[in-house]
Amino acid sequence: MNPLKAPLHIQILVALIAGAIIGVLVNPGDVEFPEPTRVEIEQFEGHIHVTELAKAENGEERPVFPTLHLTLDQFVQRYPFVEIPDGDNLQAIDQSIAVTDQKFRVFEDSTGISVSYTRKYNDNPLLTNDHFNSRAELAHKYPLFLATYDGYSTSLSRTVTIVAKWVGDLFLSLLKMVTIPLIVSSLITGVTGLGGTGRLGSMFSKTLGYYVVTSFLAITTGIIMVNIIRPGVGAVIPGAGETTHLGTDQSLPGIFAGLVNQMVPANPVAALANGEFLSIITFSILFAIFILRAGDAARETLTNFFSAFFEAIMGLTMFVIHLAPIGVLAFMTYATASQGLDIFLTLAWYMLTVFLALLVHATVTMPLLLKFVAGRSPWEYFRALSPALMTAFSTASSNGTLPLTMTCVEKNAGVSNRTSSFVLPLGATINMDGTALYEAVAVLFIAQATAGFELSLSTQIIVAVTALLASVGAAGIPHAGLVMMAIVLQAVGLPLDAQGVIIAVDRVLDMCRTTVNVWSDSCGCAVIEKLTSEENTPITETA
Repeated sequence: MNPLKAPLHIQILVALIAGAIIGVLVNPGDVEFPEPTRVEIEQFEGHIHVTELAKAENGEERPVFPTLHLTLDQFVQRYPFVEIPDGDNLQAIDQSIAVTDQKFRVFEDSTGISVSYTRKYNDNPLLTNDHFNSRAELAHKYPLFLATYDGYSTSLSRTVTIVAKWVGDLFLSLLKMVTIPLIVSSLITGVTGLGGTGRLGSMFSKTLGYYVVTSFLAITTGIIMVNIIRPGVGAVIPGAGETTHLGTDQSLPGIFAGLVNQMVPANPVAALANGEFLSIITFSILFAIFILRAGDAARETLTNFFSAFFEAIMGLTMFVIHLAPIGVLAFMTYATASQGLDIFLTLAWYMLTVFLALLVHATVTMPLLLKFVAGRSPWEYFRALSPALMTAFSTASSNGTLPLTMTCVEKNAGVSNRTSSFVLPLGATINMDGTALYEAVAVLFIAQATAGFELSLSTQIIVAVTALLASVGAAGIPHAGLVMMAIVLQAVGLPLDAQGVIIAVDRVLDMCRTTVNVWSDSCGCAVIEKLTSEENTPITETA
């Protein structure tokens, strides 16, 4: 069988496997320190100075990275396993810290140089991640890592990683290129095809209800799973350092104020240019409503124009979609070539909890809705959506996957354009089942690992409600998952620094939760199609 003539989902599956194999083969792996380091702890002017020292190639002892200047509270939070004496005698802090299992990894892509440094202090894992734009920046902060980078800079691994990232980003740019025109044309043709604003209101209310119900079910699944497995009990999750901290001063009211502002674009053209999805959706729906309210001649002209535009943009979309195996191959190669495996062992129970919760939601909750509400075969529907789901997994972008998702839902699953054109763009913006579940599990994991934190039922309810609201309000926010996590952490009084170690495995879990996000949106199309089936009978317009 000619692989180029195989079904698209088979091509994408082959690309996923091939990319993973290539990435593993060229992965440079971790570099171990030849000799153990030691930690110096000094007190000066009310601050605690922590320096990690190691021997360079010439035998000289040098800092691994710049000295940390911490307050007592910061020191206790970062090194909870170090004994602190009573009173103000900070000089008596226990300095007998055994540093073991030191490994670091350096990789480079089109965005710059990344460093991941793992070690154990008295058998307690610590992680530092950092990113640099140039070799000079790396040499200034981590001089001991420079020799490893210089060896890596001429390796096949570096070349493959940079090329794979560039090709993957190029494919994602092609998808994003057609996304905005596709959203506008499909929304307008979908709304005008409804034949009246009453049907639009009915579809909107049912769609919003679906989003709330499935997000709540996802969060509940995550909370149940984290209480069963209890991945944070006994774990030590100190802040991973100043290089990985991502704080936010946004509150839920602030998020929703920004959300409402995004829904009403002051300049629709600027919203189109900047890819502001909520603004685009709002304007497109309003514009379509007033096409329906226009005179016969204007309504017919505009309806025909956008129908023709939609047909043309779908042709362009299909062209881009046929390149999906190349993009998936590139993204999987980059992911496996750049990410190490050791950190995943450190957080294995946490990752397993997230993965199992996502799996239950995707393979139990959603199929039950498909079977008993939409009246669809879950397996057949999954097969129809498999190209979109595999692309979502490799790219970790639900917005970027949107053109392929719309094509699979309409062409493969047989859902009408009037439903998919409304449910999918809105869902890609505000319906984040996988992300909401992930936030709940991550926060409860941190809570379990935080000494002295009381994880009561009321706290878990606050986590559930906040994660649900934040998942709706996170639309249009850069690094939405991490910002959302900061909001939920703030809501229950947990330290933001605890995100540090979580971020190290965020890419892998992001791929999983994005796939669940897309699957939920796709299932929503079938559910809403069924719930509005009696309303979808075309209305014959009278002159």
